Amino acid sequence: MHNSHLEKLNARQKEAALHTKGPLLIIAGAGAGKTRVIAHRILHLLHGGVAPHEILAITFTNKAAGEMQGRVERLIAEDATLNLPVSFHEHPFVSTFHALAVHILREKGERVGVPRRFGIFDRADSIRALKDALRESGHDPKQIDAGKVQGAISREKGNAVGLASYRETALGDYFGELVARVWERYDALLRAEKALDFDDLLLKAHELLAQPEIREHYARVWRYIHIDEYQDTNRVQYLLARALAGTEKNICVVGDVDQSIYGWRGANIKNIIEFEKDYPEACVVLLEENYRSTKRILDVANRVIAKNKFRREKNLFTANREGERVGLFEAIDETDEARFVADRARRLIAEGVPAREIAVLYRANFQSRSLEEAFLMADVPYQVLGTRFFERREVKDVLAYLRVAREPDSISDFKRIVNVPPRGIGKVSLLKILAGREGELPAAMKERLVSFRSLLARIKEASERKPPSELVRFILAETGQGKALKESDAEGEERLENIRELASFAARYDREGPAGVLHFLTDAALASDQDELMKECDAVKLLTVHASKGLEFDCVFITGLEEDLFPHRRLSEEALSGAEAEEERRLFYVAVTRARKKVILSYAGSRLIFGMRQLNVPSEFIFDVPEESLEEEIALYNRSTPSKTIHFD
Repeated sequence: MHNSHLEKLNARQKEAALHTKGPLLIIAGAGAGKTRVIAHRILHLLHGGVAPHEILAITFTNKAAGEMQGRVERLIAEDATLNLPVSFHEHPFVSTFHALAVHILREKGERVGVPRRFGIFDRADSIRALKDALRESGHDPKQIDAGKVQGAISREKGNAVGLASYRETALGDYFGELVARVWERYDALLRAEKALDFDDLLLKAHELLAQPEIREHYARVWRYIHIDEYQDTNRVQYLLARALAGTEKNICVVGDVDQSIYGWRGANIKNIIEFEKDYPEACVVLLEENYRSTKRILDVANRVIAKNKFRREKNLFTANREGERVGLFEAIDETDEARFVADRARRLIAEGVPAREIAVLYRANFQSRSLEEAFLMADVPYQVLGTRFFERREVKDVLAYLRVAREPDSISDFKRIVNVPPRGIGKVSLLKILAGREGELPAAMKERLVSFRSLLARIKEASERKPPSELVRFILAETGQGKALKESDAEGEERLENIRELASFAARYDREGPAGVLHFLTDAALASDQDELMKECDAVKLLTVHASKGLEFDCVFITGLEEDLFPHRRLSEEALSGAEAEEERRLFYVAVTRARKKVILSYAGSRLIFGMRQLNVPSEFIFDVPEESLEEEIALYNRSTPSKTIHFD
């Protein structure tokens, strides 16, 4: 076969693309072009006569899946040698794990008790339901952290453990027994609303694929499986991948042990480490050529990560230039550090670096506050990444209207919007409505309830004939939400803009016909932190190191490099375990390799944490950087002049 469609790949990338039969492990270093390899491998399968619908590619965010889908479609469109039918409309199935689970459960979920039109609880919905479950179990949500309970349940589900199995292991443990009781009530609340949470999606799909005929069906549907970021898979995702690979085992996994940074939320690094044990016949391809960073940055990254023991040996290299040395700034305190970062960013912008190509990374969210103050004072445009668009109050209100109109059993959505905008339906009246005692309501209250239900009926009818973008605008007008926001304060205009942005997002589904609304609601529920609908603007990005995974910038500041902050140690721990210490080092490695041209490190001699001023020791990671690769950064502002304090509401 003539392989001109692979001529843009390097030798190792081409080797990976050409291997199409049996298991394949691609160890792809940072910036080594893994998305390009997966896309070209899919193209090569099409050249070999594989039908597009037989190809599955799974990644971790909608953003990454969209980029992958776009790249594959561009390759297909640009390849004049690809022999496709004139009426070609098929595409490979490119998806996240959760979206794949939704697809499978919509088709076959009734086999495991999942209704065809189930709802999806995001994390905020789950926390709210868990607070209700705590109350119903006789506990006070103010005394017991619902987030901690949610984390415990999520970890168990991620390990493919259900309530019955967990209850047996929890006997005799106070917190474990509490979690089991709350979990039981939480599951009942989900069933009552015909909903699944994120973890249920994967667990139920796993339960479904445990049935031999279902497993064999999907193994025939998708004969070629690709899984990106395999180092980030948890137990249930691992089991799903094994089931889908079937007996042909045409499974290609791509990942990098050195970028495994999600152990705290259940990712199991052993899944990629032990791939060859699972598939002894596997072919292994190592991608070490980096196309992103300078030689200097890669030398620092290689030296830092070499200290980890639990990894596969590799050494990133590049044909890029030598590049600048890594900057290091020793700040007096967090305010001094923030002023330096904002001032240095301002100077970089003046030198011609686009603001959007500058990122400021931090280990913990609380660090952003002093940085925001400094950027405001320096008048440097900035954008804080981390608040999910779909968790904004006004966006969730519109989505709740749509969900409860289509599914009256969605009690949480009903409670959310029954008084948005205010309708005078008080708590006592609401309790009577939910308890089925509407006959006890005063006549005026009954009229308001009839009017509200009439509104929901109009939205339901509109959802059956209007495309999603028109539907969002219809809800905004019919509910009076648009008018209420226009008449409120300055924040109301911003919230109205967010709803307009939701309509723009919904327009993606306008051509899908009746299925468009369901796909719109599903994708909105499954959006991750990196799937924000923040308008791209020329501003410095402020974000956590975890949120920076998969992104790249010309210049990267890595702040707060102090022992116990980065590497991070929880207050309840005396010392990090070996596995935790290695994950912190991998996190620093990820931070360094986000940069194309320049890395600037900073730490503060003292920092205010939980209202207490503490003295700091520089992070061990600073001492891992070769001295010849470091240069001291100097503050060019008057450090004796205190900065003004800006109070955030």
